[in-house]
Amino acid sequence: MTSASQKVTRIADVDALRGFALLGILQVNIMAFASVFYGLPTGEPEQGLGFNDLVHVFISTIFEMKFYLLFSFLFGYSVTLQMQSAMRAGEPFVPRFLRRQAGLWVIGLLHAVLLFHGDILSTYAILGVVLLLWRNSADRTLLKSAIWLISITAILWASLGVLQWMVGEVQDPAQDLLNAQYAYTAYTGSFGSVIMQHINELKLMWLILLLIQAPCALAMFLLGFLAGKHQFLAQPDQYRPYLKQAIKAGVFIGLPASLITALTALFSTGTYWEIFGLALSLVTAPFLTFGIIALMLKFFDTERGLFWRDALAPAGRMALSNYLLQSLICGFIFYGYGLTLIDQTTAIGNVLIGVLIFTFQLFFSHWWMKHYYYGPLEWLLRALTIGRWPDLKRKA
Repeated sequence: MTSASQKVTRIADVDALRGFALLGILQVNIMAFASVFYGLPTGEPEQGLGFNDLVHVFISTIFEMKFYLLFSFLFGYSVTLQMQSAMRAGEPFVPRFLRRQAGLWVIGLLHAVLLFHGDILSTYAILGVVLLLWRNSADRTLLKSAIWLISITAILWASLGVLQWMVGEVQDPAQDLLNAQYAYTAYTGSFGSVIMQHINELKLMWLILLLIQAPCALAMFLLGFLAGKHQFLAQPDQYRPYLKQAIKAGVFIGLPASLITALTALFSTGTYWEIFGLALSLVTAPFLTFGIIALMLKFFDTERGLFWRDALAPAGRMALSNYLLQSLICGFIFYGYGLTLIDQTTAIGNVLIGVLIFTFQLFFSHWWMKHYYYGPLEWLLRALTIGRWPDLKRKA
């Protein structure tokens, strides 16, 4: 195989991983769109161990707290590619990167207010700037910082679990039901009422992002940045020896711990057991995330995997546009300005809707990238980054 063809394959692997991450993120986010009870301390009404609950356990076990970590790892990796791009252009990296992050923050804020209060882009925009503090750090410092970020976050939540165990239960089912009814009225109303509900929920959402997702995402940024420094994913001979170990760690450490977390969320919602489960997940979710990465890289190295790699890669090349498109479609399906199906669908129905949306995105992305160099929002961010309008449409 030629060097040029190897380069194309390796880039496609990274893009395909990013495309695959979109599917996992959609399967988690669609649960938030589909139910006003999602995320409330007392959980869904009438929880037990029916088929719907088993589907929720599956989604929670495989997708929740793992695929945003996968996306975060790839974000950190991509920062090193942007550094290389700035070097090739003979321009300073930091001003370019800060312009890009500012644009990402604006897009994320608009996404959070208009489409989905669970937006992660604005957090990524801020954490990307924080990552600059480590850009000249040694490998050991990057690794130790990532471990400390995850460990301190897990210890914090475990301590909160102990505190709740000592104080006693603090659930208020009546207030949760009132909040759910208020949210249902807002989400089945006009576009304006949906926006106001998003703004109301952002107050709590940003606290969750700060205390859970942000430190873990930053840790994965650091690990992705470390991998990117050594062009780890661009050199199969480097990562192949580690694939089997990563898969074993994912299966024997990450997967059982994730299942325990999902079951505590189902049967002990709002209790200290759920908080202990969350702390366990914070420590072990990276194992499952890296296991998934290793499994996909191993799969892409097969004849059948090559087909799926090429199918996923276009969606990954325009991941930002696809991420927002997912929210736009879900908003139309579940909210009052569209089909108003919120709290009208089953868990397996939501999974199938997610698969249909993602399938459409695969075909759409393939068509778009065949005719254009960038996704719509990727093109806009590229313009902000380099300070001029790049070519968008491919020449015939």
